[in-house]
Amino acid sequence: MTALARQQQALLGTLLAQPGSQPATGAQERLEGLVLEPSSRGLAAYRANGHALAERALCAAFPVVRALVGEDSFAALARAFWHRHPPQRGDLACWGGDLPGFLANNPQLADVPYLADVARVEWALHRAAGATDAEVDPASFALLTTLDPGELTLRLASGAAVMRSLWPVASLVTAHLHDDPPLAVAGQRVQARVAENAVVWRQALRPRVAPCTPAQAALLRALLNGQSLLAGLDAALACEPAFDFGSWLAGAVAQGQVVGARRLESASAAPEAPGLAAATI
Repeated sequence: MTALARQQQALLGTLLAQPGSQPATGAQERLEGLVLEPSSRGLAAYRANGHALAERALCAAFPVVRALVGEDSFAALARAFWHRHPPQRGDLACWGGDLPGFLANNPQLADVPYLADVARVEWALHRAAGATDAEVDPASFALLTTLDPGELTLRLASGAAVMRSLWPVASLVTAHLHDDPPLAVAGQRVQARVAENAVVWRQALRPRVAPCTPAQAALLRALLNGQSLLAGLDAALACEPAFDFGSWLAGAVAQGQVVGARRLESASAAPEAPGLAAATI
């Protein structure tokens, strides 16, 4: 390792470690040993810039979390998260996936028990925004009339994910982003501890989230896990014996959640759809 690389490594250790911690102190000592006249003012400027980058990056991905905790608290959370889970890649748009777990394990946020679940939904939306485009194939739906449900699966939209929460997470996110439902209604659902399933997908270039029923969530989860349509229908009917697949499919196609159908090579074959893996919260 060259002298410059050692200096860069020590500088990163100083900037990313929690200030005052043993790792930060050790990195500071290594840096002082490598640089003749290290500037504390310069280090402070670098650290402040890192904190500002962290806050901007997380604000872009988690605007609802920021609204729920307030600007000042979110800034403090961003700084703490920057040191606890520093970015591993140069693209900060890929950083933030560990925030839901970080929030869930933060005792200071115990009075906002739904915050981590909201963060999971927002991260799914963030990932959906950058997911690979899914090719819409209306003609492939003819397979539904020619193949047994055990021989085919449905192709889902880019960034598709389904999540389960003990809190009204879909309502909270859409209330803050689109005022639908109104914030007052979302607050009432929080007070009543209304559990919700949320489905995330991308329609054209727009990431979307909506509540879904337990039966719909079970069907989507099966499809995302690479199972056949038959397996998905069995899971849905186990939740809701009167589940109307035809009505759901018409709505899902119109909303862009389902973009086609395809034959399965085997009952356990994984689909080619570019959706995210099924998520449960």
